[in-house]
Amino acid sequence: MKKVILLIVACLLAGNLWGQGLRLEHVTSNLVDRNIIYDPSYKVISYPMGDIDPKRGVCTDAVIRAYRKIGVDLQQLVHEDMKTNFSKYPQKWGRTEPDSNIDHRRVLNLMTFFNRKGTVLPITNNGMDYRPGNIICWELSSGIYHIGIVTNISNDGKKFLIFHQIGNGQVEEDVLFNWKIIGHYRYPAK
Repeated sequence: MKKVILLIVACLLAGNLWGQGLRLEHVTSNLVDRNIIYDPSYKVISYPMGDIDPKRGVCTDAVIRAYRKIGVDLQQLVHEDMKTNFSKYPQKWGRTEPDSNIDHRRVLNLMTFFNRKGTVLPITNNGMDYRPGNIICWELSSGIYHIGIVTNISNDGKKFLIFHQIGNGQVEEDVLFNWKIIGHYRYPAK
């Protein structure tokens, strides 16, 4: 009888999760891989749903891969928005038109997209204001930017871990306040 009840509860929970769809903060643990090589080089990739070699990548690739696990293709979404709103995106790379191979792999472009299409959340010094599934952007030093996802794993009960890639693979770490936060978003907007 106990096994039957557990089976029923498991089926109800699975059905409930399936009905809600996967959530961003639940897919990051499946993407953790310390062996992913940090590789910021330009690559020609397919479109839509293009990706560089899955054993390579940068911070934006980690975020893009997490979103793809929940059925969201940031490559296509950013590219489509840039095609009709190119002047609203940073012009620091000398491009005169969108490039579906690289635009979504740039932190400043993702920030622009999330500012335009997502929910902009406040930047605070309280770790619990950064909720699972939120996107965080940092400025590491002059002109160097970083992006990650708040996971559903709390390290100390005061803040959640961050899923990111900064040179030691795609990992979940306690780095929320390690750098200057310059962006805090939720996408899709709620």
